[in-house]
Amino acid sequence: MKNSTLLRFKSMKLTFEKYHGAGNDFILVDNRQHHFPKEATLIAKLCDRRLGIGADGLILIERHPDFDFEMHYYNADGGLGSMCGNGGRCAVIFAKETGHFSQSTATFMAIDGIHTATIINHSLVKISMTPVTKISKAGSDYVLDTGSPHYVRFTKNVDDVDVLAEGKKIRYGSTYREKGINVNFATLSGDECSMRTYERGVENETLSCGTGTVAVAIAASLQLKNETVNQEYLVAAPGGKLKVYFTKESPEHFTNLFLEGPVQKVFQGQLEI
Repeated sequence: MKNSTLLRFKSMKLTFEKYHGAGNDFILVDNRQHHFPKEATLIAKLCDRRLGIGADGLILIERHPDFDFEMHYYNADGGLGSMCGNGGRCAVIFAKETGHFSQSTATFMAIDGIHTATIINHSLVKISMTPVTKISKAGSDYVLDTGSPHYVRFTKNVDDVDVLAEGKKIRYGSTYREKGINVNFATLSGDECSMRTYERGVENETLSCGTGTVAVAIAASLQLKNETVNQEYLVAAPGGKLKVYFTKESPEHFTNLFLEGPVQKVFQGQLEI
């Protein structure tokens, strides 16, 4: 065909593994050879639950000159995402099993900076999260960034919330429409929280959200007016329970943040792409 504008793509066999962290599920790919084509349409198709593997997001693990590995997280819509706490915990187990490091501790780079990780046992992972230095209010709700932007609303009974409808109203409202925001609904019971999340990039409710869990725990500390310096919260999402640890320096300054919870390998496979 003369002067053809058609491009001929050579197919490749993708080797992947599927993990979930408290029900938040991800496709993991060892991309140290940089063979994976970072195309939004391909990533969205792989994450599609009917046409692809199915996941809340896709994670590429690559080499880093100064750390054990680097994590690149993509949302289910194919776009490059912000930090994903549950994805980060899954990435740690996957990176160890694929030989990026061999010990029970690791340091890795993500889009929001450097994270440390500890594998407490084969299925329990604790990772550091970025400090939070700014928290604002939207009426009685909380807005903060824990590596990803989050909106936290406390409600009497989180099970009664229409997360999809109410989450969309906030995420696509005039304030957050352009950049988007993750929306968390939570109910307090002592120092334990129940939460549900509408996640941007997935544009639906997810069974868990790591950065959202951290946001809810910090908001709970403020809501409860807990002035203890070192605090710990157990946060239950539909997919499972996660622990959050932090030091409360002031009502707007939280440091030594850690997220801890289970990681489960679901399956591995190959797919022609």
